[in-house]
Order: sequence, then structure tokens, then C-alpha cells
Amino acid sequence: MDPSDLGLVALGALRSHRLRSFLSMLGIAIGIAAVVLLTSIGEGTRRYMIAEFTQFGTNVLAVNPGKTDTVGIPGVFGGTTQKLTIDDAESIERLPGVLKVVPVAMGQARVEGAGRGRSVFVYGVTSDVPDVWKFEVRRGAFLPAGDPRRGTSMAVLGPKLKRELFGERNALGEFVRIAGFRLRVIGVMAPKGQILGIDIDDSAYVSVATAMQMFNLDELMEIDVLFSHEGLTAGVEEAVRRRLTERHNGREDFTITTQTAMLEVFDNVMNVITIAVAAIAGISLLVGAIGVLTMMWISVGERVNEIGLMRALGATREQIQRLFLLEAVILTVIGGAFGIALGLVVAELLRTTVPGMPVYTPPQYMVAALVVSGVAGVLSGLVPARRAASLDPVEALRGE
Repeated sequence: MDPSDLGLVALGALRSHRLRSFLSMLGIAIGIAAVVLLTSIGEGTRRYMIAEFTQFGTNVLAVNPGKTDTVGIPGVFGGTTQKLTIDDAESIERLPGVLKVVPVAMGQARVEGAGRGRSVFVYGVTSDVPDVWKFEVRRGAFLPAGDPRRGTSMAVLGPKLKRELFGERNALGEFVRIAGFRLRVIGVMAPKGQILGIDIDDSAYVSVATAMQMFNLDELMEIDVLFSHEGLTAGVEEAVRRRLTERHNGREDFTITTQTAMLEVFDNVMNVITIAVAAIAGISLLVGAIGVLTMMWISVGERVNEIGLMRALGATREQIQRLFLLEAVILTVIGGAFGIALGLVVAELLRTTVPGMPVYTPPQYMVAALVVSGVAGVLSGLVPARRAASLDPVEALRGE
């Protein structure tokens, strides 16, 4: 009996019990669909998080006041033995490899203009924000360069904030009032969207000194550092740590966070989550495989006479075993293919109905799912196949 004959006999046997075969394939299909869908959500979330951070570049690090492993919440919400200052930022900017720094002070305030008002985040920064944060100005200009210790009467609006206050009118040259400060609008940022749930477009930018006066701050919330390239990450991090430790009387009362480190942490976390949800979804696949095993076991009992006849006509034990294994693999592979299609359809429905949900299915996931379904077929069909091959041909012929 050649392989083509085995395939024809296996397909014929499955067609003769269409409902039972369909139900067995359905169990596998549901299991594979669950694996594909949940791993797609996990992979989509991982890619989303990586994209959120890489839009700032990988050659950026942030310095926050307070040591997170001892203080807990740094910055304006918690204390630290020595505050981050503009002098600290300027000292860091003189380090080798550092291109630019942005001292950041921020708070939430009501922005009023053209008879309308809106409560938004107000960022106190310097002129280097477009380069360090990878932001673009759509109209006008960003804050001018100058002494960061001197406040200015200028503001830059996010596109959503501009639209809410001024509609389609040109906002350049108009005045807004932020926390009691009267400022002239000199620029409108290009749309940036949301970053980790924060709407960057619905915000205002003022000079860092002005923001510290607005919110009565005597320290910076953060210092963002742009350096030459990603390969200098470790060296620049260590140089910043040494410089600030010297300036803070030998105490490391600050936290340095690099983009590379954050990306690695998120990548590792999301990989673990993806594997975990795949394992949970694999329970459905296990149930489907048990269903195939049960069906094949029943099939062997029903086809004892057929097995005896094939043995009498010259079929070997190995051929009988391959036949039943092939039937199980056909069931699971077809079920796996249907499951992949079902998973893709549900994923597409999620993208359509829930636009914010990150769902991504890499092609290798689909190939892996098909391979897993084939392996499930081999494992679930192995015991019934061995049982069929072990039947005595004479006794099998009497089995009817």
C-alpha cells in the first residue's frame, strides 16, 4: 500500500463519519483559534508598547529626582535629599557624548483663550524639545533659545488645545492665559497622538522658568538627555550618574532611566505574557486533541473487521499504524487551518470594532499553529494507531 493509497483510505474513512469528524476538527479549530487570537493580542500589545517608546528614539535617557527603590514616587509628588536643578541640567549638557538636555517642569492648569478655557498639562521646557522629544512644529516656531532661568511671555499649543480654543482661526500672535500668566502664542505643534494614554496634542508648552513660577516649584520633575547614538548608552548613563553624584554630595538620590532599558523590560514582560496566554489558550487545544484521541479510539473498535481484512490482503502492522496516524493528522491539520482562519477573522473584527486594541498576527505564528496542530494529531492518534496495528488479523476478521 503506497502513500497515495493510505491517503485515499484515510479520507474515505473520515468522510464515512462526517459529523464525528467535523466535531473533532471543530475542537481543534477552537483551540488553535484561541491560541492565535490571544498570542496576536499579546504580540500586538508588545509592538504597541515598543512603538510608544521608540518614537522618542533610543538615544535618550531621563533623570528623575529621588531613588525609586527607596523613595518610591519621585519628583513633585515625593521628596528627595537634594533637588534636581537647572544647574544640574547644564552640568550634564557639558558631558562628552551629550548633545542636548531638556529640563522639565510640569503641572496641570486651565488655559484660556478666545473666550474659551480648558484644563490641560502644561510642560515647562526649553527650545531643544523638538530635537530631544522628536516633536515637530506645524505652524510658527517653538520656544526660542535663551537662559533657562529667565521666564518668557510665550507659549506653544498642542494642535487639539489650539482647535478647542481658537477653532480654525490662526492662533499665532493671539494671547492665552495660563494659571494667571498672560502669554503670546508663537507656535502650534504637529499632531503627535497619545503616548501611554496621555494626549500629547492636548497640552501647552512654556519656558521651564515660567512653569516653575506658575506651579510654585523649586525643582525639576525631570531632565531628558539626548546623546550621540545608542551605542553610547552605558557610557553616558555612567557619566551622568558620576556627575550628579558629585554635585549631590556623594549621594545617588536620583533615578536614571534609559530608553533601551525600558524597551528591554517591556519586551521581556510582554514575551512572558504572550507565552502565558498562549499556554492558557493551549488548554482548549488539549481538549480538542483529547476529543480526536477519543474519536480515533472508537473508530478502531468499529473497524476491527476492516483492519483484519486489510491485514489479510497483505497490509503490514506499520501500514495500519500509519493509516490511523494519518487520519488523526488530517483531522487536526484541517481543524488547525480552520482555526487559523477563525482566529484571523476574529482579530480583524477586533481591529474594526475596537480600533484602539493592538492586534498583530505574525506569519510565523500561523505556521507554528499549523505545526502544533499536526503534532497534536500525531500525539492523539498514536495510541489508537498502535492499538489497531496490534490486532491479530485472524481475530480481527472474526470481530464482526
